[in-house]
Amino acid sequence: MRALTRTVRHPSLLAILLGGFVAGTIDIGAAALINMASPILILHFIAGGLLVKAALAGGTSVALLGLVLQWVMSLIIAALYVVAARRLPILRRLWIAGGLAYGIVIFFVMNYVVVPLSAWAKWPRFTAETFAENMLAMLLFGLIISYFAQYYALDEAA
Repeated sequence: MRALTRTVRHPSLLAILLGGFVAGTIDIGAAALINMASPILILHFIAGGLLVKAALAGGTSVALLGLVLQWVMSLIIAALYVVAARRLPILRRLWIAGGLAYGIVIFFVMNYVVVPLSAWAKWPRFTAETFAENMLAMLLFGLIISYFAQYYALDEAA
């Protein structure tokens, strides 16, 4: 994969795209496993951030809206990390610690800012088990993004 950086003009953009799409897609699967629900239902819930309960009765177009929203959020989250990693080389050198720390930030921002401000407008209620499951999913999300940031953006920052 390292050869790909030589053919891409903007390795940071590649890090954002791969980190965002991979982390965002895996996050849908993690949410499905945690909630023991289909990925399509998870996508409907994501779309519900704009459409509320109407999203749950929606069809393919609502699921696609959920997928687009998930990927847009994931790309923004990845872009923030990649920009920070370009400015703070320690985030590339210690990418595992950086990714885990970022996962914690993502967890709290998504649950205590994004969801309450969405059309769902609800505060999270976690049991110890659901807190741990959701935190682990966000730690993985952060690690995926930090991996791509250090792998691809390293050449560009040098």
